[in-house]
Order: sequence, then structure tokens, then C-alpha cells
Amino acid sequence: MQSSERKVVAIESESAESQGEGSWVSKLGPGLITGAADDDPSGIATYSQAGAQFGFNTLWTLFFTYPLMVAIQMVSAKIGRVTGRGLATNIRRHYSAWLVYAIVGLLLIANTINIAADLAAMGDALKLLFGGRVHIYALGFGLLSLLLQVFVPYQRYVKVLKWLTLALLAYVATVFAVKVSWGNVATSTVLPHFSFSPAYITTIVAVFGTTISPYLFFWQASQEVEELRANPNDLALIEDGSKASPSFRRIKIDTLIGMGFSNLVAFFIMLTTAVTLNEHGLTNIETSAQAAAALRPIAGNFAFALFSAGIIGTGLLAVPVLAGSAAYALSGALRWKNSLEYPPESAKGFYGVISASTLLGIALCFAPINPIKALYWSAVINGVISVPIMAVMMLLASNAKVMGRFTIGQKLKILGWACTIVMSVAVVAMFLTYGKA
Repeated sequence: MQSSERKVVAIESESAESQGEGSWVSKLGPGLITGAADDDPSGIATYSQAGAQFGFNTLWTLFFTYPLMVAIQMVSAKIGRVTGRGLATNIRRHYSAWLVYAIVGLLLIANTINIAADLAAMGDALKLLFGGRVHIYALGFGLLSLLLQVFVPYQRYVKVLKWLTLALLAYVATVFAVKVSWGNVATSTVLPHFSFSPAYITTIVAVFGTTISPYLFFWQASQEVEELRANPNDLALIEDGSKASPSFRRIKIDTLIGMGFSNLVAFFIMLTTAVTLNEHGLTNIETSAQAAAALRPIAGNFAFALFSAGIIGTGLLAVPVLAGSAAYALSGALRWKNSLEYPPESAKGFYGVISASTLLGIALCFAPINPIKALYWSAVINGVISVPIMAVMMLLASNAKVMGRFTIGQKLKILGWACTIVMSVAVVAMFLTYGKA
């Protein structure tokens, strides 16, 4: 960013501070974008499959995971705001190098596969709407995302991402385009019919793994650091704790709303496919585009168009988060300069990772690889690495050497460790049910 642009940012930040803490809308940023990015096309496919296969009996999962998701994302955000460093940098500073390299390496693989799956889903969705060639659309979406990340300064780009979160409202609108028995929805959500079949357990594990993903931890922590860098008057809280109360209040509001928005949208995706596909016997949905196509003869063109458009909008939001979180992680591990605020020539390694992961994702769209199997292994990797990452995050956030006097409180500790335990159980269940569903 040029010096004149930095001055403008500083003036805007000072102006916002002079007006008090501002409206609740002004508090939304890293948490909102992180939550919205969680409902990417791959996640939409998982939620669609859950609703199509088991009807209302998986809706409870979104209420169960919400407090856990909020807790672990608040932990990641606080680590970033207090230390002024991203997760990978903190792990590298306080733990063995092999741990951070192993985690980051697996994250890079999982994120690249996820980028490929999301780009392919976006291409499929656009083809459903207008016809044409899926691969060309996927290429176009990938290059658009890459160019925006590389050449648009952070403060402008983050506004683009905020607006893209509105794409998720398509899934709220879709529900009201179909007939819903809200009484049955409420009853089944509170008193679901549980099953111990391998298929049901696998689906629940997939929902947990989709909702609580490692790339979200790295992204939200790094975005807190970006917010610090965007305001030259702010320091990490461990250096200047005078703004701790408003900062933590903003993080709490931002994360509560962001994760609530994410889970609400996931709920509506499950609900839409439950009242349409499941009730018409269409229980085998493997991709988000397939879910959209299946909606058309049942729910009509309007619901189909909304669902398809939502896939494209959420993909445009999720792909940069996936590529960006990979870049923040590897750059932090290797001590490279890393910020979307830097021009490309000042952070070549950081932007090189963004470019490489996006371009590899595009290339995978053209490769003869089964996208369903690729997504499965991406989920396996995410599930496996999420547990040690969350455990390390909890240890970092509870360590006074890392956080100073801003170590996390007892309530956040309980919820954070509960989330870690739940994901550990989910990973074990995933391996136990592999091949049985």
C-alpha cells in the first residue's frame, strides 16, 4: 500500500475511534468473513447430503457445534490480537519446528484440494445457469480470485469479501421458496431420531469436520493481525493493553455473529434439501451443483437459481480464504513477510504461496481425479490436523509467556477443550466407519 493510502486508512481509523465504538456493523470483520467462508461449495455439498439423506435428523448438529465453533475461533482471534502474530508464527516460536512444518504441510495439501473442489463446483453451478464449459469457468474464477488478492490492497479487498457474505442469504431465501412444516422442523431439531448406522455416523463426522476446519483458525488469527497493521495507531495488546476491553468486545460480537450466520445458513441448506430432495426420495447427493440441479424439478426455477447463485458467491469468498490461510501459515512458519496489505514485490514468498495454491487448484480441475474422493481425503487431512492445532492453540492461549495478562478465561478454556475433545472423537469415528457407510 502506498504511503498516501496508509494516511487515508489512519485518518479513517482515527475518525471511527473519535465517534466511539461505532455500530455493531462496524465491529464485523474477521469473524464474519471467516464464518461465511466456512459455507463454501464443499461445505454446501456436505450439508446438502446430510439433509437429503437423513432429512431433519441432522439439523441438531448446527446448534451443537455453534458454541464450540465460537469458542475455538475466539481463541484464534485473541491469539492474533494479543500477540500481533499469526498462528503459525506463534507455534514456531513456542514449539518444535517439526510440529509447525507438519501441520502447515498438511494444511497446504488440504487447502489446495479444497480450492480445486470449490472452483469445480462454481464452474458446474455457472454451467447449470447459463450452459458452457465447466473448466473454462473454473479457470476464470480461479484467476479472478488470484488477481484480486495480489493486486487489491487489504482494506479495499476486505470490503469486497464482506459484501460477498451476502451471497449466503440466497440459502435463507431458498427455504421460503418451498413449503416447510416448521412444527416438524422444531420437533426433529430438538428431538432428532439418532442412528448408529455407519452412514449416519459418517455424515455427522463430515458435518463436524466441515464446520470446524483448520484453515479458519489460521485465517481469523491472521486477519486480526491485518487489522492491527491497517491502523498504525494500534499495537498488539501484549505491548499496549489499553484497548483490550473494546478489542475483546469487538472480537466476541464479530465471532458470535459470524459463526451464527455460518451455522444459520448451513441449517437452511440442510433444511432445503430435507424438505425437497429427502421427501422425494433423492438421498444420494455428492456435490453442491448436483443438489442445485436436483432442486429444479421439485422446488422450481427460482429455488434452483438461488441455490446455484449462492454456490458461486460463496466460492468467490472461500477460495481466497483457503489460499490466504495457506499463505499465512507457510509464511509464518518460514519467517517470511506476510500481509495482504503489502505490495507483491515486498512479500514475494507470501504471494507466491497464494498463487501456487490457486493455480494448483485450477490445474486439479483439469486432472482426471475423482472430486468426491479428493474431497474425502481433504476432509480426512483437515480432521486429523485440527485436533493437534486446537490443542496447541489452547495451550498458547492459556500461557502467560505468550499472552501476558490476557490469557483466556475459564469459560473459554472449557468450551475450547470441549471442542478439541469433540473433534478428537469425530476423527476416531471417521476412521472406524471408513468403508462401512
